[in-house]
Amino acid sequence: MQLTILGAGSSAGTPAVGCACATCSSTDQRNKRTRCSSMITLDDGRVILIDTSPDLRQQALRENMRRVDAVLYTHTHADHLHGIDDLRAFCQLNRCQIALYSYPEAVTHIQEKFGYTLRDPIPQFWDLPVLAAHVVDAPFEAAGQWVTPIPVMHGKIRIYAYRIGNLVYMTDVSEIPEQSYDLLQGVDLLLIDCLREKPHPTHVNVEQSLALIARIGARRNVLIHMTHELEYHALQASVAANIAVGYDGMQLEIA
Repeated sequence: MQLTILGAGSSAGTPAVGCACATCSSTDQRNKRTRCSSMITLDDGRVILIDTSPDLRQQALRENMRRVDAVLYTHTHADHLHGIDDLRAFCQLNRCQIALYSYPEAVTHIQEKFGYTLRDPIPQFWDLPVLAAHVVDAPFEAAGQWVTPIPVMHGKIRIYAYRIGNLVYMTDVSEIPEQSYDLLQGVDLLLIDCLREKPHPTHVNVEQSLALIARIGARRNVLIHMTHELEYHALQASVAANIAVGYDGMQLEIA
């Protein structure tokens, strides 16, 4: 498998509108961050998305994406969900329905706010997304791949991280419940929230993210969901050798 980071940015993206800081003014592409999402390409060519950011169309064009077979939603905040309508293109290209997976409250939110996307395929009628939403609370199969949802806290909201094999994707986390650590044993590759230097009520900051990395003990670690307050080179120089600062387009091989 291969994971491609589609977007490593926070809800505002980088550059941030109206900002001229060093990160926003940088010409280094690793400092240009679209909203947070990733793509897992399986060995048979099938594709699993984690979240659909508002920048999905731009990300898909940049990565020459041709298909999506399933979407794992971590939660339903706008920067992780509101690209859902752009799934239409993949329904049209492949004449297929795309499966969505998340926790009960997230699926209810999608049904209430984006109910027009949830429908059965109708021949010759592909002008809207054709999606099917599934509630999951235990290991499940998506696009032929076993996936384990891991409950984590995003402020006061319980959301999902996801484990696929020895990969764990954990964005927008402020705390990991003790019982969830059992699902994190033996992780090889961890992608984890790292919002900014200062503390935040619903996200881990740099110090907290590094502490979680140390406790989880993955061999490889990648920081994601960063604001423009974190400049790529400065942050990379400050962390251990087994930690990489994620960036848009970064590709990671998964054993």
